Amino acid sequence: MFYFLWELSADSPGVFRLFGSPIFRTIAALATALFICLLLYPWLIRRLQVKQIGQVVRHDGPETHLSKRGTPTMGGTLLILSLFVSCLLWCNLTNPFVWLTLGITLAYAIIGFLDDYWKIRDRSSGGMSEKLKLVTQLLSVGAMCAVFFFMVAPDVGYSFEVHLPFVKPTLFTISLDAWSYAIFAVIVIFATSTAVNLTDGLDGLAIGPTIVSATTFGVLAYLSGATLFGYSLADWLLLPKVQGVDELAVVCAAIAGASIGFLWYNTYPAQVFMGDVGALPLGGALGAIAVFTKHEFLSVIVHGIFVIEFLSVIIQRYSYRWTGKRVFAMAPIHHHYEKKGWPEARVTVRFWIISIILAIVAIASLKVR
Repeated sequence: MFYFLWELSADSPGVFRLFGSPIFRTIAALATALFICLLLYPWLIRRLQVKQIGQVVRHDGPETHLSKRGTPTMGGTLLILSLFVSCLLWCNLTNPFVWLTLGITLAYAIIGFLDDYWKIRDRSSGGMSEKLKLVTQLLSVGAMCAVFFFMVAPDVGYSFEVHLPFVKPTLFTISLDAWSYAIFAVIVIFATSTAVNLTDGLDGLAIGPTIVSATTFGVLAYLSGATLFGYSLADWLLLPKVQGVDELAVVCAAIAGASIGFLWYNTYPAQVFMGDVGALPLGGALGAIAVFTKHEFLSVIVHGIFVIEFLSVIIQRYSYRWTGKRVFAMAPIHHHYEKKGWPEARVTVRFWIISIILAIVAIASLKVR
């Protein structure tokens, strides 16, 4: 909205000139989402308590989690709402990358909301069946990606090349056709969403790496699409160049701001949980941004904690199915360390530290190029 004001007064912008600056709008988006969360979460927590919308705890989980039963959940509704409000205020709303990212986020938020609602209604940790959740996630993001890659991508010059970390795009790229790239993009977005959801098992555990990932991809998005003094930063840094993708830096800032505001109330001991209505769309947004900035494989490093959590579940499931033995005391892997006697806060903070280290490695890869 504010970017539109700058466009209307482009001949004599005056104070509106700030609204044309992507850096200013990035800072403003972060501050707006943060302020909304800090202001409204106390009210939301009280409403969730009154409505008795509380966490349902697995009976086979760590015993320390039994005390979490009844803690207000579905707090991710406000997190996603603040993200949308901030983006609608500060993003360039003519940018297709913004709308597609928000569309994927909204679709996953609806799926997460239904999953949480069924858990609370049935007083069970089951919720939506695994197959139904899988199908709805793949179909929703698949439909939107198909529309973009076949109808919008040719107009904005979006390529279907895949780049590897630490390697110059001019030296090696993987060229795909539209269908292959669309399938690849859907898998990346779906896997990231699922991985974030699986990580959301301890107070503050998922939201910490989400802040780190959003911040990292905010930097990458800006560098991949911005120009400085008429010179492309992507060309200078040997990054995949995507025209217009720098606007996703504003979206990343809104994600980071909303996540910081949520963390204020989700840090140990948590006053509210975000539920699937928060975890699924956050993961979907991060996966979409990784695709649109052409850093799909680099996201494996940036989202390292999420990847490890996801792989631990896959390894545990198929190890038990094929051999009858479990690799971990419990999956996802954060529960394994709890079973080994680590306090919850120690697991969370150490995973945060690993996430920050991986983000530094990802940013350092730009220099290695």
